[in-house]
Amino acid sequence: MNKVVVIGSGGAGKSTFSRQMGERTGLPVYHLDALNWRPGWEPTPKDEWDALMKQLVGKETWIIDGNYGRTMEIRLQAADTIIFLDMPRHLCVYRLFKRRIMFHGKTRPDLGEGCPEHLDLKFVKWVWCYKRDSRPALLQKLSTLTGQKTIFILRSPREVRQFLEQLPAAKSTV
Repeated sequence: MNKVVVIGSGGAGKSTFSRQMGERTGLPVYHLDALNWRPGWEPTPKDEWDALMKQLVGKETWIIDGNYGRTMEIRLQAADTIIFLDMPRHLCVYRLFKRRIMFHGKTRPDLGEGCPEHLDLKFVKWVWCYKRDSRPALLQKLSTLTGQKTIFILRSPREVRQFLEQLPAAKSTV
């Protein structure tokens, strides 16, 4: 496991999982939300974003969390491991509201500076409808990668904990 993509619905726990996996394995972690959003929630221009994706996947090791469908194929093709956090939608929506409260007026650690936490109806609706609208195409894509990539589909917080616990600890460089 050297190049890991972590995908799933908003609120599935991608950033937390990636951070914990990075701590456990020693792999560098890149949160796409932190890389994409500039102060005031301004997105990175597409040409810069595409160049950044190519630069990131060219690195020797990484964990990249986030969906960003337009450029997902670049990451999926470069990865050796894909982890899909396929959490229940009620849990994802609960987590959206929880982080909204926890980070009210502040920027989350997995976002760029100048992007205070906010929640809008469009995003909540996307998360609520994720299983119906986004998940089928994602599962279809993953099925085409079976045999080429190591794919894990984790469906509960318990499965996430068990997965992280079984990871070998990072080798010490001391």
